[in-house]
Amino acid sequence: MLKKKWIAVAALGSMLMASHAIAQDKKIIAVSIPAADHGWTSGVVYHANAAAKEINAAFPNVEVIVKTSPSASDQVSAIEDLSASRKIDALVILPYSSEELTGPVKAIKDKGTFITVVDRGLTDPTIQGLYVAGDNIAVGKNTAKFLVDKLGGKGNLVVLRGIPTVIDDERIKGFQDGIAGSDLKVLDMQYAHWNSDEAFKLMQDYLAKYPHIDAVWANDDDGLLGVLEAVKQSGRTDIKFALGGNGMKEIVAKVIAKDPMTPIETPYPPSMIKTAIYMTVAQYVGQAPVRGVVKLDAPLITPENANEYYFPDSPF
Repeated sequence: MLKKKWIAVAALGSMLMASHAIAQDKKIIAVSIPAADHGWTSGVVYHANAAAKEINAAFPNVEVIVKTSPSASDQVSAIEDLSASRKIDALVILPYSSEELTGPVKAIKDKGTFITVVDRGLTDPTIQGLYVAGDNIAVGKNTAKFLVDKLGGKGNLVVLRGIPTVIDDERIKGFQDGIAGSDLKVLDMQYAHWNSDEAFKLMQDYLAKYPHIDAVWANDDDGLLGVLEAVKQSGRTDIKFALGGNGMKEIVAKVIAKDPMTPIETPYPPSMIKTAIYMTVAQYVGQAPVRGVVKLDAPLITPENANEYYFPDSPF
């Protein structure tokens, strides 16, 4: 397993050095990603389009095509249409959901297309030639360990899940492993689909159902925004911590300000899609075949290091 960020830098360097040696046949790189339905995916769309613009300008014999889809079924249709209408040399895909996209992506691979999977993963990892993601188990485990420490190993928790995907499963596993052996009790755990509005409604339900909650793990920052608003409107004072994950600039700003309810964060940059696109293209223009798994670290963001993760001009 590869965990070094320098892999992407090396791939880019190979591309630049080989810009005059590119093959004559134009290589088609399709990029399929969810539509910008919340903050993190807005960042994904932004960085994917930026990568396509840069690569298409720098390498005339490479065409990067970006397609966004608002649902899993739309994404299936989009990649099937792309594959039917032209020969795709590589597909870089961030699946809307894991199970629904696994079969269609395998069918494209069977045509000889190289597959790069980003973030959410497929249920069959043998389909991918390259996988780029954050360390989702660490996102959950590092957050859980913080809560175990700060709550003295005991208390009532509620958890919000994301979209049914491999990465949601990994985050939940990491969190459960992190609280194992403590007296922290998960009162409830339901899906909010990484959506602020759904998280707001679910947190209202939790607040109505449970008279005492010590901490909330929202699983990501879009969900956390909904949780924080629900807690604020309720006037409840029992909740000591409300935590998310992904590195949204608004949440990192809370960490910098030493917000008592949200004092830490975990990074999960949407720019990983750009890294994945560059690494995929590198093998066609830089004679640098890249295979395997690239995982980005997920250390706790604290007031001491938060400025390193704060990018106010970023879309996320």
